[in-house]
Amino acid sequence: MTDKELTARGAATRARIIDAATEEFAVHGIAGARVERIVAAARTNKAQLYDYFGSKDGLFDAIFEASLERIVEVVPIDSSDLPDWAVRLYDEYLRQPALIRLATWTRLERRPTGHLVQEGDRRDDRKLRFIADAQAAGTVRDGEPFDIMALVIGMSMAWSPVSNVYAATSDEPEHVHRARRDLLRESVRRAVMTD
Repeated sequence: MTDKELTARGAATRARIIDAATEEFAVHGIAGARVERIVAAARTNKAQLYDYFGSKDGLFDAIFEASLERIVEVVPIDSSDLPDWAVRLYDEYLRQPALIRLATWTRLERRPTGHLVQEGDRRDDRKLRFIADAQAAGTVRDGEPFDIMALVIGMSMAWSPVSNVYAATSDEPEHVHRARRDLLRESVRRAVMTD
């Protein structure tokens, strides 16, 4: 994106592009997304898209970066424990299924192995510190903090939009979600917490 100051109209156009592109990338992936569909849905033109983001890849990068920031801000690890964090992740995947789909397309089309993002772009320092501190306090089992984090995230994704077994939606009855939350909380507790 260019560094120029956006007018209110420009900011609104940019926001429409991001909204349309988020849906397009979540559904079709990076290679399958079409700029023509994005600009039509955003009620703008290719010149505006390229002015703001430089390229289709630049647009995806901006959206993916924002999705990573969102998950860190909306579902932080704080004073609560890992089982509750897993449940909050589950709930966020229900609210924002595009978040996990964007990560999956990144894995499929850009980084099939290793970390999902490059070392300098990772946002897990706080999570890893929290886990290491909990291990030092004796509340989380021994193991590499990254592996503990990956296990908890994987468990939280059991019913996510990319599940190979069953993808949940927010339209399901609340008692179904409550039962899954209870199962997830207890499973994470048994898997990673010490008694």
